Formats: sequence, structure tokens, C-alpha cells
Amino acid sequence: MLQLFNEKNRDIKVFVKDGLYPRNEAKVSVFDSVVQGGDAVWEGIRVYHGGVFLFDRHLDRLYDSAHALAFQNIPIRDAVKEAVFQTLRANQMFHDVHIRLTLTRGEKITSGMDPRLNQSGCNLIVLAEWKPPVYDNDHGIRVITSTIRRNSPMHLDSKIHHNNLLNNIQAKIQSNFANVDAALMLDAYGFASELHGTNIFMIKNDSLYTPHADACLPGITRGLVIEICEELGIPIIEKNISLTELYNSDLFFCTGSMGEITPILELDGRDITGQTKHPLLDKIRHSFEQKIPQYSEKIPID
Repeated sequence: MLQLFNEKNRDIKVFVKDGLYPRNEAKVSVFDSVVQGGDAVWEGIRVYHGGVFLFDRHLDRLYDSAHALAFQNIPIRDAVKEAVFQTLRANQMFHDVHIRLTLTRGEKITSGMDPRLNQSGCNLIVLAEWKPPVYDNDHGIRVITSTIRRNSPMHLDSKIHHNNLLNNIQAKIQSNFANVDAALMLDAYGFASELHGTNIFMIKNDSLYTPHADACLPGITRGLVIEICEELGIPIIEKNISLTELYNSDLFFCTGSMGEITPILELDGRDITGQTKHPLLDKIRHSFEQKIPQYSEKIPID
């Protein structure tokens, strides 16, 4: 499911550091930490019907990640929000939009890994595009298990939503060569962790299961699905999940800001159910859609 170029995005304006620039002029320095070492944190956020979905939860994670990496001179929360709103207004983007919000450690005085070389403060990038969800939620996706293991907290804690995505990209490369849509990544012990870009859930005997947020990212959409299950009285259990359990699940699906809620029809050539519908999944999706206006922060219009 390769995303195609959308002509509507040809002349978009992008916020970089302190203002808006046309797409072809929106650039960062070769000395920026994101170029030097992938030293940045980011969030993927969706915009629905004039509102920024789960905005504060995404900003909480952005600031937590930046704090964990000891970023200095981080822009205040109101300034980040205003940069996002300014970008959306300038592009007249109010629905079916994806925002790539990036905060880099900033520009270095000379190349190197030492954060003390970053003396100009953080660099904020707001890239908003007209972009539908990456997966076809109605038809589902096909997945293989990657040989690339998901980082554990022993190596690079996945709770830091960082820009160094080579771990995930390697898994995605394997799924491309296998001609499927995504790659399932296992943790260091061989249990399922997440897809290369989305979290996973399994339905079995009218209960929902999801991996512990150890090696996987504790995703924003993942957290909302857990809340929905608790509200609806659907049993939700975090546990170690083996491949054998996934092969024999009643339904297997993934969640994420770019993937929303998408059934997984096939794993490693095994047909899971061949279906995209299940009573529990239908309830979760319905509640998710109802929460979109409730959990979206309206874009102020000048």
C-alpha cells in the first residue's frame, strides 16, 4: 500500500523553527541534530472536521520524549500549538489531514554527537499534508513476521518517540520484499511486539489482548482503544503473545494515527479469519468514531 503523491500537497506551507515557508524552501541546516544523528522526537497527528485529534496526549508524549533526551530550550506548549494552528490555517487544512510534528535538538556549532554542541535551542517542524490513513481499513492488510527485533529498553527505549527509525525501516524493507503491507516485529524473547509502524491487538473468545508496552511504543490510539474497552466492559488483557496465538486468533488488528483501526487478514501466509468484521471490533470502531469530535481540539479561525 504505497502512498502516492497528492497534487494538493505540491504548494503547501511548512512551519520550520520560527515561521512558514513554501514546501520547496522549507529546510533545516546540515548541522541540525536530526540530520547529524536522527536526534529528534516526533508525533503523527490526524485532523478531523476542523479539530486536532488527541492533541494534548500527543504533546504530552512529545514533551516526555524531549525531556528523556535532555533537550534544552524547548518551545513552550502554547507556542507549539499555535505553530500547528498557524500551519493548518495557512494551508486551509481542516479535515483528512496528517501532521508530522517534529522537534529536533537543534543546530550544532560543529558536527558531532555531543549535545553541548547544540547551542541554538530546539527546532520545531510542522509538516501538514492532505493524507488519508495509510491502510485500507475496510479490506484489511497482509503481514509477515520480520527477523528484525524491536528495540528493548536495554538498548533504546521505545517509550521515547524518537526519529531514529532504522529499526522499524529495516522491518518495513522485509515486508516490501515479501510483497505484503507490513511487518510484525517481535521482542527479544520472541513475543509479538508491534507492526513496524502500528500497535497490535488480538481478539480471542470475546476478550481483547495486546502486548505489554515494553518493546512496543505505548501508542496514543492504542491507549484510546484500551479506554474504550474498559468503558464498554470488554475484557482487555496486556500479556506476552506468541506467534502461535496470533495465528489462531479470532481476529487480529492494528492501531495507530496513520493506520487508525485496521484488520490483519493474513500473517506469514496463514489466513487469520479472512474477515474484516467481528462484533467486538465493530463496537470499538463505532466508539472510536464517536470520540473523534469529543477528543479533537478545534482549530481557532482568525
